[in-house]
Amino acid sequence: MENIIKDIDIIRDEEEKSCDVAITAEESTGKTKKLYIESYGCQMNFSDSEIVASIMKDHGFDTTSDFTSADVIFLNTCSIREKAEQTVRKRLSQFNQVKSENPELTIGVLGCMAERLKEKLLEEEKLVDLVVGPDAYRDLPNLVGQAEEGNKGVNTFLSREETYADISPVRLNSNGVTAFISIMRGCDNMCSFCVVPFTRGRERSRDPHSIVKEARELFEKGYKEVTLLGQNVDSYKWSAEENNKARLTKKETALSEVIHFSDLLEMVALVDPKLRVRFSTSHPKDITDEVLLTMKRHDNICKYIHLPVQSGNSRVLALMNRTYDRDWYLDRVRKIREILGEDCGISSDMIAGFCTETESEHQDTLSMMDLVQYDFSYMFYYSERPGTLAAKKLPDDVPLEIKKRRLQEIIEKQNQLSLMRNQRDIGRVQEILIEGQSKRSAAQLKGRNSANKVVIVPSQGLAVGDYVQVRITDCSSATLFGEVIDR
Repeated sequence: MENIIKDIDIIRDEEEKSCDVAITAEESTGKTKKLYIESYGCQMNFSDSEIVASIMKDHGFDTTSDFTSADVIFLNTCSIREKAEQTVRKRLSQFNQVKSENPELTIGVLGCMAERLKEKLLEEEKLVDLVVGPDAYRDLPNLVGQAEEGNKGVNTFLSREETYADISPVRLNSNGVTAFISIMRGCDNMCSFCVVPFTRGRERSRDPHSIVKEARELFEKGYKEVTLLGQNVDSYKWSAEENNKARLTKKETALSEVIHFSDLLEMVALVDPKLRVRFSTSHPKDITDEVLLTMKRHDNICKYIHLPVQSGNSRVLALMNRTYDRDWYLDRVRKIREILGEDCGISSDMIAGFCTETESEHQDTLSMMDLVQYDFSYMFYYSERPGTLAAKKLPDDVPLEIKKRRLQEIIEKQNQLSLMRNQRDIGRVQEILIEGQSKRSAAQLKGRNSANKVVIVPSQGLAVGDYVQVRITDCSSATLFGEVIDR
């Protein structure tokens, strides 16, 4: 069940966040059918593809990295931006050319785009055989069977309970070092620009004991790092009511009547001090001092927080329905620096040219960046998404050329800040977890430090999965370079 999905590429666009893409790896265990999955977008999508691959493997499918040899092709899609949907449509056209030569091929769209467009993909555009939303993956074998008999199908039911906690996912990374663990699904935050609440449903938390069990099993298999995933991890909450539903033992329920994210974070950290723990994503309104203090207590919890700000202006934040203002956000950043220190990595998401944004409000975003000094950011210009609150109620009135210009100013500012933050690390000794070979040279390996920065080192007989002490000798705005001083 290991090593079933591999990274293939990063699609870059000067106006868009780079869009990660992953495909299934080649595996042959003697099963009669071949499955190809191509996944786009966020870490949650990659985690979901691991679940899908596990479900399909249990129903007679090996995986393939060659879609021309597949019996079933799934695209696990992203709807956050129009660009992502355009990319998927182009791929569907390519896959349908293969289907014209192999009519028995089944093509399915999974995930957020499936949830948003539903029958449009199936009936109007006739691009696919099945459309399945994020909460209906258990139904995939049944729907594939129906499609093989000529019956197209849709299942985009949004569940209030589904967490896939009982499914042992296959692992995204072929290096066997890092893994995702989904701790919750859905989102209750109704940010006006975002489709996620409509495509992934309401928040529900997975029981903590299954999360700890998964982390322990991964460590026993040799994994060195886990990332706890959720649309908003800080709102994780497991109560006595859920304990009763899960029929847990008295020993399991005795830990706490209500388990919050800070409790869960500590439970995973205590699996083993040599297991690194990361998490994503945090919402500024929800990240608590308890979470920060838990991070401080445990050396193996990485000192890095992704804390999306979206805008530096309070009026725009209110239009975005972010439920915090500029001062609240800056207070949270001050608390992070106070408890975890100036070297804690902080990254962000930012949107240029949101509805009615003025030039002075754009300048507030730039000044916010100077105050926080983000290590890196994911930066976009505003892309109206049908069905969102902003699309229904707010005018998309900032001209495209102004959006692009403001975005470029944000990118240039972030490049300056990233270089400045990386230069602080030169001369310091940091612990690095080696994750794989550098893309530029077989004589170099890449790893990450606690602050989630990529570090390049000479191979020097090192192995993937090694923890090494590295002195940082140089940097660019995106990467640190170092020499190994101890293993």
